[in-house]
Amino acid sequence: MLQKTFLSVVLTLLSMCTLLSQEKEIKLEIAQTSDIHGNIFPYNSINATINKGGLARLSTFVNQERQQYGENFILIDNGDILQGQPAVYYSNYVNTKSTNIAAATFNYLHYDIGNMGNHDIETGHAVYDKWVKECNFPILGANIIRVSDGKPYLPPYKIVTRKGIKIAILGMVTPAIPAWVSNKQWTGLQFVDMLQTAKRWIPILKEKEKPDLIIGLFHSGKKPRLESGIFNENASVTIAEKIEGFDLVMIGHDHTKACFQVKNPKGKPIWIVNPEYNGNFVGVANITFTVKNGKVTHKNITCHLEDIQYTQLDTSFVKHFTPQFNELKNYLSQSIGSIGKTLDTKKAYFGPSAFIDLIHTIQLEETGADISFVAPLFYNFVMHKGVIKRDDMFKLYKYENLLYTMLLTGQEIKDALEMSYGKWINEMHSADDHVLKIKKDTENNTYLLAGLYFNFDSAAGIRYEVDATKPIGQKIKIISMADGTPFDLNHTYKVAVNSYRGNGGGGLLTEGAGIPLNQLHDRILSTSKKDLRHSMIDYIKSHPNLNPQPLGLWKLVPEQWTQPAAKRDYKLLFN
Repeated sequence: MLQKTFLSVVLTLLSMCTLLSQEKEIKLEIAQTSDIHGNIFPYNSINATINKGGLARLSTFVNQERQQYGENFILIDNGDILQGQPAVYYSNYVNTKSTNIAAATFNYLHYDIGNMGNHDIETGHAVYDKWVKECNFPILGANIIRVSDGKPYLPPYKIVTRKGIKIAILGMVTPAIPAWVSNKQWTGLQFVDMLQTAKRWIPILKEKEKPDLIIGLFHSGKKPRLESGIFNENASVTIAEKIEGFDLVMIGHDHTKACFQVKNPKGKPIWIVNPEYNGNFVGVANITFTVKNGKVTHKNITCHLEDIQYTQLDTSFVKHFTPQFNELKNYLSQSIGSIGKTLDTKKAYFGPSAFIDLIHTIQLEETGADISFVAPLFYNFVMHKGVIKRDDMFKLYKYENLLYTMLLTGQEIKDALEMSYGKWINEMHSADDHVLKIKKDTENNTYLLAGLYFNFDSAAGIRYEVDATKPIGQKIKIISMADGTPFDLNHTYKVAVNSYRGNGGGGLLTEGAGIPLNQLHDRILSTSKKDLRHSMIDYIKSHPNLNPQPLGLWKLVPEQWTQPAAKRDYKLLFN
């Protein structure tokens, strides 16, 4: 009897050893969203249209993948959820007692991991600290450091285990935030270079955690770029190529679809995946692990972008969040005044426009400044005449920027405008040339502005000409102040700018005017307590029957060239 029992045990142990020695495959799917920008509901409250993409469509995709992969499906987000649509604005600043809609919807979808984005930081401590606490999963930020003790403000990484497979996910955000966002929004924090941070954490992950897979989750774009000549804004590809250890790098921030491979220092191919923005695409990594004797002996990674722009809406998701959507609709439908003419941004590229000059007027009245800088924040914006509702204000002004009053010399004002118009206005050599810097999109047979329109600052408070025949740096001739009094290059003026520009965004004040980034804060006389959109709402309420007109303070010259060219370029851009 004893011999039989012993034999049975031996056979069982041998059987177990045989099973352990056999190879097996474990398949995981990792799905990444990025730059959702508040695209939660299937209705665009800004444009009054049905949204493409977004979380209500993502929910359908997630349900399908979970049916196939079960617990081996991992869902992660790469930042910039808290800004963009009225849904998140309402949660951030109006109904602040309820769970933030960005946390509630992410929790409903059972996200495993999140990452901090620059526009999430832009909402301010009160908003993003609350949101982080309300999410049922960690929000990462390895390079967001507390000044007080030098430690990460958020978890630097997260370990996820599936079927014995250990995955380390390291999260970082572009460090260029100080160039765009008021330091009041990130008090007590600093943003460290991403390459430097990755070099620190990769050895820790390898030695301490010994993961089977390391993922870089970077809210940073693919094309290397120095913001304000200081910050390495888009370091994602550089990190993948220079630091050995990553198996997969999932990126965002630049709103550009990407799914390609680069080689790390040892020649190993590394996937780079970016799912664009607004939840139009999902970055998908399918990973097959070969396991033998309890250890991963091989891993195969393939990636693709899943188009969910027109995926069927998840009716359960929509039904679950209908009360929040109805509450938002009631808020946005409130009337705040009326406007006597239709406004659009198209004319703003060719001369003074009622749209831009309305914002100039509001900024000057709010601050008492001498001069105002404003750029269009929508490429092709239209707000029709008639009743103005709260939802129209998201068309009038896109971001939650604060309003600064800054001290700039006349020379710095001129130099900033030189850089602005240099990005925007072509150097004409004949009457047949373009007046704007435009490029052709051969794929769609359309024409686009070559530069970033949100850096096309014009000025109010001064009269000036822009000579389209002159090179960059020689285009601007300031004639006088708006009231006809002399403009002095050596005089110091009060200038109204939004916080993006005042913190160095676009480089107009740093590269253009030549003000060192660390000195910009010393130039700020005052900062609005609330965002610029709030100032605009107050202005419209106090001027309930608006009829904005162009101020007519600047023009493109020589007009015999620029006016016909403007008509041609207008047709090319706007058909």
